Amino acid sequence: METEYSTFGRHVAVDTWGVDFELLNNADWLQAQMVEAAEVCGATVLSVQSKQFEPQGATVLVMLSESHLSIHTYPERGFAALDCYTCGDTVDPQLAIDFMVSVLKPETFYAKKLVRGMGELQVETPEIKQAELVK
Repeated sequence: METEYSTFGRHVAVDTWGVDFELLNNADWLQAQMVEAAEVCGATVLSVQSKQFEPQGATVLVMLSESHLSIHTYPERGFAALDCYTCGDTVDPQLAIDFMVSVLKPETFYAKKLVRGMGELQVETPEIKQAELVK
């Protein structure tokens, strides 16, 4: 008997501005933060790919059992584009995005959430909760 999986998913995207150059230009550090962000939201990490660009910039892609988490950075502009898409309702992509905003500490950010897999795409503006990180 086949299992019926729900097509419901949430896709949170955030543009962050005013982020420290050194944070955005360190693919290894970003990769560690992204894996932690995935774990914070309860997702299962399948694989990670990262690329450090020259003269600057980085991309990190985290493939999740539940979908993906990604970041693309432009350190010279203090900009990073992040998104997290998760299928089902057990993993909340917002928690991963909140974690990343907390560690990047941008001056400003703009976020949208898409509710997917239910027919017409629903667009919402999520509340970003920056956690006080205890390290």
